[in-house]
Amino acid sequence: MARAGIAPAAIAPASMTQKKPSPARIADNKKASYNYFFEERFEAGVVLEGWEVKAARAGKVQLTDGYVVIKDGELFLIGCQISPLRTASTHVRPDAARTKKLLMHKDEIRRLIGKVEQKGYTLVPISMYWKAGRVKCEVALAKGKAEHDKRDTIKDREGKREVERAMKQRHR
Repeated sequence: MARAGIAPAAIAPASMTQKKPSPARIADNKKASYNYFFEERFEAGVVLEGWEVKAARAGKVQLTDGYVVIKDGELFLIGCQISPLRTASTHVRPDAARTKKLLMHKDEIRRLIGKVEQKGYTLVPISMYWKAGRVKCEVALAKGKAEHDKRDTIKDREGKREVERAMKQRHR
């Protein structure tokens, strides 16, 4: 039904006018769970430039080689690759491997400083995601795994796969 004075083709359906939400997860660091035991997890905000936000929306983020460093009581994410889009502005010189500042409360950072100074602990980015329109990074206080622990992880993973295969065959 057309309203008075408006043609039926001029009324757009509600689904076409609404913006599609971007997926909550931007990137995951699957390699981190293989190389480290996670003791605690923290959420930190990430300071990004405009082109980095656009690239994050497009899913052009890689956390695999990333790690977190504490300098002068501030957290910095190093080694996180955000690949610039081809449509990036001409007046901006994008740097894919730029060091990004992480935002956390001061008392949380002080607690982390105390724990990182202990032998064997490090800060590792686990995932990057959207929360209320802002980019957040999940950071873990982690301890490195020894080689035999990594083998145990592989063995457990393969055991789970075998069980899943058996269950799948049984249900057919």
